[in-house]
Amino acid sequence: MSILQKILGHPLTHGLSIDDPRTTLLRRNIIQEKVFLHAIYFEWYERIVSGLIKKDSVLELGSGAGFLKQLLPQVITSEVIEMPGVQLIADACNLPLMEQSLDAIVMIDVLHHIPDVTRFFVEAARCVRPGGKVVMIEPWRTPWSEWVYTNLHSEPFSPKSDWTIPSLGPLSGANGALPWIVFHRDRSLFEKQYPQWRINIIEPMMPFSYLLSGGVSMRGLLPGWMYRPIRAVERIFNQEKWAMFVLIELEHLS
Repeated sequence: MSILQKILGHPLTHGLSIDDPRTTLLRRNIIQEKVFLHAIYFEWYERIVSGLIKKDSVLELGSGAGFLKQLLPQVITSEVIEMPGVQLIADACNLPLMEQSLDAIVMIDVLHHIPDVTRFFVEAARCVRPGGKVVMIEPWRTPWSEWVYTNLHSEPFSPKSDWTIPSLGPLSGANGALPWIVFHRDRSLFEKQYPQWRINIIEPMMPFSYLLSGGVSMRGLLPGWMYRPIRAVERIFNQEKWAMFVLIELEHLS
């Protein structure tokens, strides 16, 4: 952990393992209480929901700290570990669901924790109906974000790695560069290996907002009322060079 991480680290989660369910519950409270951070998640959820044509049967992976159910009451919430407020205990690589039972799978900051994404894309194709979607918001690699994730974030960020992640624990295994690896560096390989999935959207976004909010693991740097002005300013920046996150939408073709 760097000196900056120690100084800016959020006191509520200090010393807790990310694999401890208490950490996720504390992060749920942090998202609700930090007005700036809550606004970010609300915008993310709105973007995800607005891209869904059918919304009757939607599975959210990694729901533990979030509040998508407030915007989409019918969503099926899930986590890889048992915790209050989650309907389904689900491993993304082995989903306990019937074939073609879902209109969509959605997630925020989950793909880069899945130890075998090749298995996940197969499972998603099994469970999502033709015309259905997988929509996610994930970390993204740019010159700026690589510096931030390498120096200010506790999770590994390894752009030269392959598609697998060492299984350190149910939540602690991670590679923040994985979405960029799959959908940018190896995009042609993804399209060849999964012709049933069409990439509709890859939209880099949010160069500074999340960092300024402090996220779920650091102290917030700005009051909540600054959210809209900051969002207006950062839209001026070249997202291909400065974005820290990305919206990715896949459509199941067959």
